[in-house]
Formats: sequence, C-alpha cells, structure tokens
Amino acid sequence: MRFCPTAVALALASALAFAASGGAAHAALPPGAKAPDFAAPATLGGKEFRFSLAAARAKGPVVVYFYPAAFTKGCTVEAHDFAEAMPDFEKAGAQVIGVSEDKIATLDKFSVSECQSRFPVAADTDGTIAHEYDAVLHLLPGHANRTSYAIAPDGTILASYTALDPDGHVERMLDAVKDWPKRSQARGNSGR
Repeated sequence: MRFCPTAVALALASALAFAASGGAAHAALPPGAKAPDFAAPATLGGKEFRFSLAAARAKGPVVVYFYPAAFTKGCTVEAHDFAEAMPDFEKAGAQVIGVSEDKIATLDKFSVSECQSRFPVAADTDGTIAHEYDAVLHLLPGHANRTSYAIAPDGTILASYTALDPDGHVERMLDAVKDWPKRSQARGNSGR
C-alpha cells in the first residue's frame, strides 16, 4: 500500500485544525466584511487569462473557493462538485473561481479534467491571495486551506466556510448566492 505524502499531511493538518477549533468549521473573514480584490493568472478549459475579482463582481456575485492542491482526493471531489453545480450558480447569476498555490501549468490540466472546463481556477503561487483571505493552511506551508467565500457585487462577503472536508462548500455557497437578491432587496427597502 502506497501513501501520498501530501494526502497524509493534509489529513494530519485537518485533524489538528479541527481539534484546535473545537470541532467547529469557520472562516477568518466573516460575512459583512469587505473581500480583498485581486487579479491573478487563471485558466478555464486550459486557456489562460488574467482573472480580476473586481471585473467579475461587476457582473454579479462571485464564489471564491480556496483549495490545498490540484489533483489531491478532496480537491478533485470539490472541483467535481462545483462543476456539477455550475448550472445552478449560473441560474443564480454567480460566477465561481477556485484558487490554489499550484502553478498555472498544473491548473491548465486541472481546469480541463477536474473542473470539466466549467469554471476557472487561479494560480496564487506565492500565497498572497490566500493570506489576504486568511485561507492559509498553517500546518502545511505552501497550501491554501479549504475556505469558500460568496461575495456580493459590492465586495461584501455574503458567506464564508472553512473545512478541509470538501462536503458542504458547494451547498453553502449556492445557498448564499441564491439568498443574496432577497437580502439585497431587504436592505434597499429598509433604507426608504
């Protein structure tokens, strides 16, 4: 039986992080906070481009999800889950972007095979974006934590969720972007 060192390290980091948090999953940037804008090299279906969060937000809500490493078990599951849910995100007017510290050449392949060319992934090779979003896997340097954010067009974080288990990220982010028009309308009406 062969062991993948990255998978073992992620499992250990997950167990330690879960224990340190008292078993609760959380993200450092809470709902209501301003999401840091960023631009990064990205790829969709193996075609590279420069992704800009500000430009994406101008079109509607954006889900930014951080993941530890392309082609690892949990990250593959999560990419498949987001790809499968893309029609629902599109119906809600939302875009999705995955972010990891992988090199763009790796992400070119990951975007085709695991993301099924349905949403882009961005290369945060030095971890700058993950640090700004407090989505760093501190126990495994060079890897982002599995943290998802739903961001409104005005840059406000609608929802955040951190858990190394890929289950739950898609559902929570989809619920947040589906609920966003109602919350946005309620805020507008309360100001009249």
